[in-house]
Amino acid sequence: MSNENELIFEFESGDGVINERYELAAERISEMAAEHLDNKEFDLYFQSVRSFLEMIKETYSWASANGPDKDSLELLQKRNHDLYADILPENYDVSYGNPTYACAKLGDDFGKLLSALYYEMRYLIVSAFEQQKFDMVIRMELFLEVYGVFSFADSEGKLPSYESVRQIMYWFYSDYAEEERMLRFAQIVDPVKDFAREIIMESDLSDVRYLYKFGEYITDNELTIARHLQSLPEEEITKLADTFTEGYRIGFAATGKDISIKSTASVIYVLGFERIIKKAVSNLEKIGMKSSIYRSLTSIFYVDGSARRTAYCGAIPNKQFDYDHKDDFGLFFDSALMNRKLEAIKAAGERYKKEAKLYGGPAILEAFGEKPFSPEPKKEAVHLDEKQQKMLGEYKIQAGLLQNEYIIQKERSFTIISFPVSEISDRFEEIFEEVVKINTLDYKLYQTIQQKLIDALDEAKYVVVKGMGDNRTDMKVMLHELKDKSSETNFENCVADVNIPVGEVFTSPVLKGTEGTLHVTGVYLLGLYFKDLEIRFKDGCITDYNCSNFESEEENRKYINDNILYNHKTLPIGEFAIGTNTTAYTFARKYDVADKLDILIAEKTGPHFAVGDTCYSFDEDNDTFNPDGKRHIAKENEISAERKTVPDKAYFNCHTDITIPYDELGEITAVREDGSGVTIMKEGRFVLPGTEELNKALDE
Repeated sequence: MSNENELIFEFESGDGVINERYELAAERISEMAAEHLDNKEFDLYFQSVRSFLEMIKETYSWASANGPDKDSLELLQKRNHDLYADILPENYDVSYGNPTYACAKLGDDFGKLLSALYYEMRYLIVSAFEQQKFDMVIRMELFLEVYGVFSFADSEGKLPSYESVRQIMYWFYSDYAEEERMLRFAQIVDPVKDFAREIIMESDLSDVRYLYKFGEYITDNELTIARHLQSLPEEEITKLADTFTEGYRIGFAATGKDISIKSTASVIYVLGFERIIKKAVSNLEKIGMKSSIYRSLTSIFYVDGSARRTAYCGAIPNKQFDYDHKDDFGLFFDSALMNRKLEAIKAAGERYKKEAKLYGGPAILEAFGEKPFSPEPKKEAVHLDEKQQKMLGEYKIQAGLLQNEYIIQKERSFTIISFPVSEISDRFEEIFEEVVKINTLDYKLYQTIQQKLIDALDEAKYVVVKGMGDNRTDMKVMLHELKDKSSETNFENCVADVNIPVGEVFTSPVLKGTEGTLHVTGVYLLGLYFKDLEIRFKDGCITDYNCSNFESEEENRKYINDNILYNHKTLPIGEFAIGTNTTAYTFARKYDVADKLDILIAEKTGPHFAVGDTCYSFDEDNDTFNPDGKRHIAKENEISAERKTVPDKAYFNCHTDITIPYDELGEITAVREDGSGVTIMKEGRFVLPGTEELNKALDE
């Protein structure tokens, strides 16, 4: 199969055409410096973006001449800052990347559209570093085409029509949908040439200048992490990498999947952790897995209503910038473009069918500890209308089903682990060591205690979960019927294989009869803060919701709809779990970092509910077993059970965990068929006989 560069040349209809197109576009952009529109506000916009593109052209030339290897740390830091300066928080109020500023200067319609255009141009930073001329050319040509329309209209003393400009951008996203999807699919499943992997494996990681080779924004977080890892002995790095990659290997073994038929694993992480990642890549190679390390892409081709970055990345220069542009595709999103995007997924899958079959899934190293972010909703940002919200939900479902035809979920696995960044506290090094301990806890101890919980829960028809104090939670969770309790179980005994650290038992509830109110006084979900989040359920599905982040109830509901329901009218409860990692809970309180914990750790520090798909989506028909040999029978609910007849109704392509911390938990009681019950937890403490060991950490 051709590698990524060959694929680009194929799109270009001959190698050399792209070079000619690049030179023509670059020259035309330079000529713009001597031209000015009579309309001063639009002239300022186009000259500002032109100036940015000149910087991109220079960066491309610098990178092609091995500039990252030659410059001093000070010069690299200056270049990095200059490339991202315009959208940094201190400059954002007067940036065209800010839709509020753009609309104030250019009017509401053109402000939204041209702010989105600038967002797309900023994608070229990473294109310049990766020497991807195809990506650069098509975007530079887009900018010039839009400028040309404004220039022509300006010569006649007017502005072009909004629709004429929107159509130029619409057809850009339609015409290149297949090429962009092909390139992305290749990065995941066919890592013949891998930009990031080559940096990691070939650079001197003792010299932090390597961080500036990626083209990502670099802050003290990334530098401090890299330097801290440099200070650790090799055996410590090996232990951390082994924990990470063993989780990946065991994930296949624990679910009865054959890792020997796979040959590619994607590695997703945050810059700064390269020393661990380098060892992890070597570990994966020893078990026959080549690593693909692909970038999180900030382009309208890839945004889909979420501001979260889901592949490797550096620091996020401005989370508000990402949030402001998460719905920019709404300027163009209609049924025709939706179908075009789905066709592109299918075309990419067909081209890389063989490689996709060999893809084993992701190994993810997440970072946490940055200052929590609560976004500012802006009326000037693009917002999806009701029809588009419905289409987006349908698109995500259809895209997930299509991708599953090629990257078959039931044949792949994954693992996730997380570590703190230096911003978490001035006690970063202490906290890092504590997280290392949490990530490497004795799973056998937890396995035994968690089995006590499961034995009690497997006697129950339903579970009652209630909050205490200011927490208003009052939930009834229905469980599947066990026909043979000697060989079947409702709950999985999670002992830190794919999901590190250890510390939970979980199930997929029966929806009918599952009802009540889930409430948390404050929680961070995928980096966004929710204050007084309250969700009501009937027959396992969301019926109502609210929070108190904003003064307006409408804004609060929209915030939840956008970032928890993902524009679905409702979502089912896909998971109910009881977290048992009291060590992690105590650690978070000791260092006052509970509000900064990664969900991987936070979900282990109390009971949690996940809305959306079950933990077993696309994998329901694979038999899995607990260490005691009992088979999990609670792998679907009434909605996911429709996968065999109406698969587009069975999945939602989202799964959001919401944890009730121990100090807000009144009780968890397992209720039997006859109405008798056994209390699992009371007032934030484990009271079930055999689980008392878990309270020791709470007593520290």
